[in-house]
Amino acid sequence: MTIEEKEEWEYVYYKMMEEGFHYCFKHYSDFIDIKDEEFHRLRTNYLKSANELETYIKNKYKGEIDEE
Repeated sequence: MTIEEKEEWEYVYYKMMEEGFHYCFKHYSDFIDIKDEEFHRLRTNYLKSANELETYIKNKYKGEIDEE
């Protein structure tokens, strides 16, 4: 790992801890300076899963009660 890469990861870690995990990756930044494919794959999958869960919960909340 180069010094520059180490500084980039320190920045991501700092922002994750300061901003909160979800806010950091959903609202704060997409971290385009990080040149790590696995990081971006995991970040993208996390955001997709978070969106799916949010949609699922909203749909359940808005759902109708079955009357038998």
